[in-house]
Amino acid sequence: MAFPRPEPGGLLSEPPQPTAPAPARGSLATTACMETLQIGYLHAVAAAAGCSLAQPFPDHGIDWHISHTAPGHAVDDEVTIKVQLKCTYQLGPRPAVQPPPRAPAGPAGRAAPVPAPTFAFTLDNDHLAKLARTPVAVHRILVVMIVPRSRDDWLRAGHDSLQLRHCCYWTNLAGHPVTGKQRTTVRIPATRVFDDRALCEIMTRVGAGGRP
Repeated sequence: MAFPRPEPGGLLSEPPQPTAPAPARGSLATTACMETLQIGYLHAVAAAAGCSLAQPFPDHGIDWHISHTAPGHAVDDEVTIKVQLKCTYQLGPRPAVQPPPRAPAGPAGRAAPVPAPTFAFTLDNDHLAKLARTPVAVHRILVVMIVPRSRDDWLRAGHDSLQLRHCCYWTNLAGHPVTGKQRTTVRIPATRVFDDRALCEIMTRVGAGGRP
């Protein structure tokens, strides 16, 4: 009679188990799911930064108000910014990791500074006009989230971390010109990752009377 050979440690080998099929996802439109994911990202950043959130109803081109209270603010103990959220799967992770080509040398042969890496994002002109308005009583920023095309890749949860992919980036478009007939392409700095530290730094500058 033949017996199965024991594995090291005394355990018998078992045949590989078939991979269970992935559970069916809901039929909600992908764009609605992208909006929900981005709101979750915003809430996580605001919570870690110690900020409060409010949603204007009905919204008029601005999705959220973020407020930050700190004794060091000069203009008030609480300062607020307005946030417009956008989300896209048209770009991959780490967009524009390479900076644009170096500009020609300036006078006396000095090399022109290398501009920071950016990526392109297109806005409807009416949205851009609202974000570009200046001066304003409450500063505004645009936050763009890049997500994988497949919802299967949006979220990973484990005992040590919760990962939302890929990332949000922010910019202040105050004074930006509207150049297209219906839509205008703007450049988003790839170095401006929107996280809790970035949000606190934005609020510190606004609280001192400056721009985001």
